[in-house]
Amino acid sequence: MQFGYDAERPVLKNFNLDIAAGESIAVVGATASGKSTVARLLLRFYDTNIGHVYLDGVDVRKLKLHDLRQQIGVVFEDTVLFNDTVKSNISFARPSASQQDLERAAKLAGAHEFILQLPNGYDTVIGERGFSLSGGQRQRIAIARAIISDPRVLVLDDATSAVDPSKEGEIRDAMRTVMSGRTTIVIAHRPGTIALASRVVFIDDQTVAAIGKHEDLVANNARYREVLANMQQAKTEIKKMAAK
Repeated sequence: MQFGYDAERPVLKNFNLDIAAGESIAVVGATASGKSTVARLLLRFYDTNIGHVYLDGVDVRKLKLHDLRQQIGVVFEDTVLFNDTVKSNISFARPSASQQDLERAAKLAGAHEFILQLPNGYDTVIGERGFSLSGGQRQRIAIARAIISDPRVLVLDDATSAVDPSKEGEIRDAMRTVMSGRTTIVIAHRPGTIALASRVVFIDDQTVAAIGKHEDLVANNARYREVLANMQQAKTEIKKMAAK
């Protein structure tokens, strides 16, 4: 497969990747390596220039967009919430969801307990973009919204990257629970997120440079170690900024 936002300048080329049903993978690469592009191609925000993307053996271009996206739950790093109730935000992808279904999704996402502590529980209006909530709370509501329709495929564009470093552990715990037994693609921007996946897909020089377990790549791939080191440096800088 090959893709570029400008067809003459590919972001991904000679790109081949198979993901088994129920498998979780972490997509790792340097900044602007094309990690998030993989998710956007699956969702058909864009189409490949050369080659195909398949879901269960069916070219995604042969599926209606609505049907395709109903099968995929997505949490991007820039969480979008609406000036509405918690209930409406979680059920956005499935307005007919029952209260029981809402609470199940919230519990899986680690959000149920803090929601109950809000002034009106699930009926609390959270304000434009969820400004009344912490970063970690917003992400957990976004995760609950992604799973309310029980998607076959889950895409997590590193749901820890936009939250306070002190809350990373809480979000990763929620992600781990939701990922269990579900086909999941984690776009990993922070080293701690990589451990959630059973396999790592390392993108470098516009293609799949290596696939394997995190510990094996650390031991045997110098370029992978370099990218991880840069991630860790960025994380340290974020912590310093948060402490000021």
